[in-house]
Amino acid sequence: MAAQEIFSGLPWWVKWIAVPIIALVVFGGLIATVVGFVVGLLFKALIFVAIVGGLIYVVRKFITGSTSSRSGW
Repeated sequence: MAAQEIFSGLPWWVKWIAVPIIALVVFGGLIATVVGFVVGLLFKALIFVAIVGGLIYVVRKFITGSTSSRSGW
C-alpha cells in the first residue's frame, strides 16, 4: 500500500499537522542530535580556520620582520 492511498481519506489537518507533530515527538531526539552534531562540526571547522589563519598571519609577520631586520646589516 502506498502512502498516498493511506492518507487519501484522511482530513488535511491529519496530514499536515498531526503526522509532523508525531514525527517530531518520536524522532525529536534524533533530529536534535544530528543538528547538534552538524553545528558542533561547523563550529570546530570555524575554530580550525581561525587558528590556521592566525598561524599564517604570525608566521608571515615574523618572516617579514626578520627579513627587514637582516637587510639593515
